[in-house]
Amino acid sequence: MAATKRLTADALAEALVERTGHVFADRQRLQRALTHASARSTHAGVDYERFEFLGDRVLGLVVADMLLATFPEAAEGELSLRLNALVNAEALSEIAEEIGLPELVRAGSDVRNLDGRKRTNLRADALESLIAVLYLDGGLEAARAFIHRYWQPRSQAIGAARRDAKTELQEWAHQAASGAVPVYRIDAREGPDHDPLFTVSVKVGSFAPAIGSGRSKREAEQAAAAALLLREGVWSAA
Repeated sequence: MAATKRLTADALAEALVERTGHVFADRQRLQRALTHASARSTHAGVDYERFEFLGDRVLGLVVADMLLATFPEAAEGELSLRLNALVNAEALSEIAEEIGLPELVRAGSDVRNLDGRKRTNLRADALESLIAVLYLDGGLEAARAFIHRYWQPRSQAIGAARRDAKTELQEWAHQAASGAVPVYRIDAREGPDHDPLFTVSVKVGSFAPAIGSGRSKREAEQAAAAALLLREGVWSAA
């Protein structure tokens, strides 16, 4: 996040009208939602974290409902894969960048200078906070309109989803490793309780372990399973 001048609550709301399609009634709440704890004079960052929590749930609900309508023949496993691809930190970070959200977030210089995974998570968190305010300010329809605007094209662009990586690995292991069962291990857990980052390794028989990370244990396990499948040539990188 680049350093930017601090916008007033009114200027921030006006900057987001075109990007969200919504005219915000409670502009002070919007400003709180897009002010990271690092930019506050005290440690009263509770608003920001609560908004992230709510926005994550609203996004998951709307995208799940959208996928059910868009892919009426898809099985639960495929829907879950598509959902994960649309609501993970990388996807949210890309959309936040697309709408220019990082330049509107108030954050301390130490946070603005983050890179890599931490920057990705920060941008994802900011977008979740914005979704929460859309929901609180305009109800589910305001949040739904915004989410459909940016997530619907992405849902169509995602090709036929692969099978669940853990399921694929289990079946491959049975054939390639004489009935061996994948064994997952949590190697690390970092970050605050509301935004953890798990690192998981998976081992199959005599094959070298593979490592994956994610914002939940399940996501990290899926990433580790996919990494092993890719490394062993079971899946292609395409």
